[in-house]
Amino acid sequence: MLIGSCLLLFAQFSCKKDSFITSPDARLRISIDSLKFDTVFTSTGSVSQSFKIVNENDQQLRLSSIKLMGGNTSSFKININGIATNELKNVEIAANDSIYVFVSVTVNPTTSNLPFIISDSISVLYNNNQRWVQLEAYGQNAHFLKNSIITSNTTWSNDLPYVILGSLRIATDVNLTINAGVKVFSHADAPIIIDGTLLANGTVNNKVSFIGDRQDQPYNNFPASWPGIFFRSSSKNNILNFAEIKNAYQAVVVLEPSTNANPKLILQQCIIDNAYNAGLLCSNTSVQANNTLISNCANNISIELGGNYSFTHCTVVSYSNNYILHKTPVLGVANFAAGGNSNTTNNLQAIFTNCLFWGDNGFVDNEVIVNKQGSSPFNVTLGNCLFKTLNDPSNTNFISVIKNMNPIFDSIDVSNRYFDFRQKNNATAPGINKGSITSLTTDLDGNNRNVGLPDIGCYEKQ
Repeated sequence: MLIGSCLLLFAQFSCKKDSFITSPDARLRISIDSLKFDTVFTSTGSVSQSFKIVNENDQQLRLSSIKLMGGNTSSFKININGIATNELKNVEIAANDSIYVFVSVTVNPTTSNLPFIISDSISVLYNNNQRWVQLEAYGQNAHFLKNSIITSNTTWSNDLPYVILGSLRIATDVNLTINAGVKVFSHADAPIIIDGTLLANGTVNNKVSFIGDRQDQPYNNFPASWPGIFFRSSSKNNILNFAEIKNAYQAVVVLEPSTNANPKLILQQCIIDNAYNAGLLCSNTSVQANNTLISNCANNISIELGGNYSFTHCTVVSYSNNYILHKTPVLGVANFAAGGNSNTTNNLQAIFTNCLFWGDNGFVDNEVIVNKQGSSPFNVTLGNCLFKTLNDPSNTNFISVIKNMNPIFDSIDVSNRYFDFRQKNNATAPGINKGSITSLTTDLDGNNRNVGLPDIGCYEKQ
């Protein structure tokens, strides 16, 4: 008798699990109520996003339909558990189970050069209930260059963004001039290679920006989202004014000596940020950097195999965050590069004036490392610089330096990825009014430096 009762209960339970719940009060959970896609460049489409529909009942639930309301005319496409369709009817979800809906968007070109909003919605019908998921995308036209080589002098104007697919190369003895306000978006496999000359003419209020083309969250903050900018052996006379280079693998790589008396690269009031491997990597070359911020890179500045360098009023700083741990000194300088069983050395001159080298407390005690091999001419000088050190860098000349005094930055909020590396203007900020007078009359923000002694770093406290 007991066995029979158990079998009866089991049968009833099994029937309940196998039957469909039809009550309007059936519990259905949709993981989100809206999907938003950030900038989607016309004709390139977008990565997919997804949401989940969950049956929270102990019985099966049949959805009357899942429907993309815009149908075939919509810029959005949906895929329901592996089925690409605009509408799927009689969708069954097992008890306490779920299904996925994937959404992508492709934006048709328009004549507008400003972001525009594209909207649609997905309807979910079940047991005389209707639920909605709203879809929204910001689309934008762009100039698309795929595996392009610039073979004649060219100027890019600020009419539309530029999207680099595959790669972009500037041929030897050719200039690419980029006007103020231009935004350059590179795909994950798309380096910018300079064999000629790159001139970026940004302004304090209208910068030139180089960044990855994944602008949907969270990818828009990922380091290594594009390869970076590479200045190769024949490149010369490169000048970047008010340029921002962010989220690259190696943001700026400069190789081999200049072919003339000018620095191979001049950085004026630039920002290099969030590079996965190197912010500025230099090998036996020549670079001049003024009023430049290099921040939160795995290796902020790496100089190897000698060369000729001048850094004035630069802030070079790293804090560990969710993407990059600060484990390497923010400045590394050497006149050699290890290779095989022997090292090649070259002449080295590196002058750092009114610069700030700092990092969070953690893995790195010495934020400036200087290494010398052989007897080649060697001169590394830190003048009126503020830096963190446990052991002073060797082979280095010091002039009025400040060691191990917290610069007291305006705001550091690692959890929210907010970093303001301006120094607070108070009695304890050690870098205020401690620089030496140079020819630079403004700072990275365009503020005046000609009032008393300048501040150390790229920003002048007003």
